[in-house]
Formats: sequence, structure tokens, C-alpha cells
Amino acid sequence: MPVPFTTDDTERLRETLQEIVTDGATPGGVLVTGTTDGDQHVVTAGTIATECGPQPPTAHTLYDIASLTKVVATWPLIGQAVQEGLIDLDGPVRDILPVMTGETPSGEATVRQLLAHTSGLRASTRLDHYRGTELPLHEAMCREPLENSTGAHRYINRGYILLGLALAHVHRRPLDRLAARTWGTFGMTATTYGPVTRTPQVAPTEQRFPGAPRIWGTAHDDNAVLLGGVAGHAGVFSTPSDLATYARVLLTGEENGVLGDWLRSSTVPQAAIEPGLDRGLSWILAHGGTVAYHHGFTGTSLYLAPPTGRYLVICTNAVYYGPARTRLAPLRALALKTISST
Repeated sequence: MPVPFTTDDTERLRETLQEIVTDGATPGGVLVTGTTDGDQHVVTAGTIATECGPQPPTAHTLYDIASLTKVVATWPLIGQAVQEGLIDLDGPVRDILPVMTGETPSGEATVRQLLAHTSGLRASTRLDHYRGTELPLHEAMCREPLENSTGAHRYINRGYILLGLALAHVHRRPLDRLAARTWGTFGMTATTYGPVTRTPQVAPTEQRFPGAPRIWGTAHDDNAVLLGGVAGHAGVFSTPSDLATYARVLLTGEENGVLGDWLRSSTVPQAAIEPGLDRGLSWILAHGGTVAYHHGFTGTSLYLAPPTGRYLVICTNAVYYGPARTRLAPLRALALKTISST
């Protein structure tokens, strides 16, 4: 039986969200807590942003979810492709990319290693550095030497960029169309790759230069922008409501279905991050693998607790005021503690 969140749980989350808004960590935000049996609570605070007027954000406000793209777009598509026999989880990524010539040391990284951030690829990713090369992007990236030995955990975006290119190649279809089809089957009607139209229901993100307009409706991530807004590591926009729907699909599938098998195999530790935290396939694992979660740089998070049927969604545009990680730390710490309690 799912374990519902208590009134005290919800109230503590509400107070902490309001505190970080009051302290200037984010213009506002939305939290959704829920379980697989349909119990759900939505908590909001603040406003979407100055540009959007005085109205508060809602469960239907559209946020740039940044690196949640990894678990909302790339991870489920890889799982489906593995199940269909299109991708070998332990095969080198070069085998599922367009044909390359010569030595490709980074192309020898396996799909599993790329998902788990244990590939040893270069951590720094600047796609603008590839301008002017005669090689296709995937080949230029794969020809680079490894920066570290394989097996150790190091968070690397370029692995997911390669996975996004590989998915498009093996399906002979653009990544955004593949993802849209999958989201449609999940009932995630608002989730999309950008750019999206600037409206008062779309949360702006960062102002890069004084006096310049804020990023609003286009991906905050520079590398995603250089890929037309569609990438395996970033570029997706979603709502708190859609992310809650996705969480329920994953947790319900955990009981029955191929997606549940993929979630179970993905919550097996692949590498240690730090004491108490491991990396599974894409997901960060806590409390002995009973909680899986991921963050987005812009101020988003998604938490799953399969044994208790619980999920928790955080959507903010905290990057509106600069780097979000430190500013959101109290809320994210409470979210992890809350979803872990029974």
C-alpha cells in the first residue's frame, strides 16, 4: 500500500518553500507531493517572475527543467530501445551512432557507462569549440581521448549528448519527435522541447548580461541551444502537473510493465557518488536505493520512492537570481528527508 504524505509533511515543505522565496532564492515555485493511489497535494509560493506579473505559479506553469531532461526524455527512450533490441546496454556507443573512421576512444564508452556517468569522457563540454570542424559532431566528440579511467563517477553532460544523437540515429527520427510520442503515451500533454512561446505561464530563467532580456522560452543550457534546443542532456520544458503524471507512470509501472523493469534495473547502484549516495542508471540513489532522484540546474527536482509509492516534484526558476544549487539546498534536503520517511 502507498504511504501518504502527512499534513505535517506538507506544511513543512510549504514553510520551507516560502522561506526560500522570502530570502530571495527564487521568484516562486511549485511543489507536488503524491502517491500512486491518487493522493496529491500542490503547494505554491511567490510569483512566476516580474515579467509575468503578480500571479503565483501553478501546477500548469511551464518550467525549463534543464538536466531533468536526462531522466524525463533520454532515460525512458534508452530503456525502450534496449527492450526493443535496438541498443545494447553494455555495447559501445559508437555502435549506435553513424559510421565513423579512425580511432574513437570516447566512442568505446558503453551506454551503461554514459547513463551512469562512469565513462571517463571529458567533463567539460563546449559545443562551440567544434565550430569549423569538418567532422560530424558525434565523430568529433568520439575521437577525443578519455579524461579519466572508466568506472569512477563524474557527472558528464557530453555522454547524454551522445545518447541523444544515438537515439535519433537508431530510430531515424529526431529526438524531440521520439520524446513527444513517448510523453503522449504517458499523458504528459504540456511537456515539450523548446523553444516555446513567451507567455505569462512560462517561467523566465537567467539574465546573462545587465540590461539584456532574460532567457525566456528557450533553453537555458548553451549546448542545448547550439543543438537547436533539442539535446539528450537538457532542453525540455515541463509543468509540475506533467512531472507528477510522469512520476505516477513510473511508480505504477514499477508494479507492472516494461517501464517498471527499466526503473528497477536503473535503481541498482553503478557507482558511489559520496557516502550514502550512489548513481544508478541516470538516477541518484539514496537510502539504500529506496529513493531515486535527479536535479535540474534551473531549480527543478524529481524524487521517487518505489517501495512506498511516493513522489515529490519541485519546480522553480531559482536560476533567475543566479546559480540555484546553494539557494535551493534547504528545500532539496527537506524533500529528500520527507520522501524517505514512513
